[in-house]
Amino acid sequence: MKSVLLFILLTCFAAGNITAQKVVYKPIKVLIVDGFSNHNWQQTTKMVKAILEETGRFKVDVSTSPATAADTNWIHWRPNFDAYNVVIQNSNNISNKDIHWPREVQQRLEKYVANGGGLYILHSANNAFPEWDEYNKMIGLGWRSAKVFKALQVDSVGKNIVEIPVGTGINTTHGARFDAVIQRFTVNPINKDMPEAWKTPSMELYKYPRGPAENLTVLSFCRDSVTHINWPVEWVVHYGKGRVYNSSMGHLWKDEVYPTSYRCVGFQTTMIRVTEWLATGKVSFPLPKNFPTADKLSMRAETDVQH
Repeated sequence: MKSVLLFILLTCFAAGNITAQKVVYKPIKVLIVDGFSNHNWQQTTKMVKAILEETGRFKVDVSTSPATAADTNWIHWRPNFDAYNVVIQNSNNISNKDIHWPREVQQRLEKYVANGGGLYILHSANNAFPEWDEYNKMIGLGWRSAKVFKALQVDSVGKNIVEIPVGTGINTTHGARFDAVIQRFTVNPINKDMPEAWKTPSMELYKYPRGPAENLTVLSFCRDSVTHINWPVEWVVHYGKGRVYNSSMGHLWKDEVYPTSYRCVGFQTTMIRVTEWLATGKVSFPLPKNFPTADKLSMRAETDVQH
């Protein structure tokens, strides 16, 4: 296939300003899949697309599924995952369990990832499809029942993973959002030069994230502001030849447009790096000079990204 090269502007968030240099990149093709959620999936898709495409490194398309189980258009909805380097899953049927992807679409995603595709499970997408066995394996951990799946926790000193057996503890839950300190647990190209701890605003921390947790590596964790228990925030899963990234970061609720959680320089940088890593296994996007620290938040202005 003929490669398409783009002349782009390399975006850096140095001191909140954009600097540019002429660089030639092969665009990373990204597909966002959405259509239903108890979150503001329309605005989430818009923000993710804007943040990624602003860098000039990504070409982002969107495939929106029917929104109800009875919609006859399901027979026509067949996203072509194989045409993309990364698929971002931004749908969630927790409020309407009658909605399911057609089995053909499920099998296409399974094959896509197993053959080497990259899959980004965006925030509440790990609430979706608990009855889909291979999806549970791909996401590793999610919003799941204590009766069915084990949970993972990080010990009090932040050094070891603690496994909570099936039937022990409670179902996955979360408390009120808070300014959370993300603490690195495993070095990965995504976080290799990030501070060992950095602060992000208004985060929704999942407690008792549950799942098969096969071929899974926890990248970071956060201490719950109420119980002071450490829970995983980011993890990656190897599914066949493919890479999957899953995180509780990225919350955008029904009445929000460009909330502080999305304006966070740390979150935006992470999203960009994750998407590049899922596509290539490497990360070249530079760490901005105004990346947050353990004590200081860093956010872009509300007008910096088109929303």
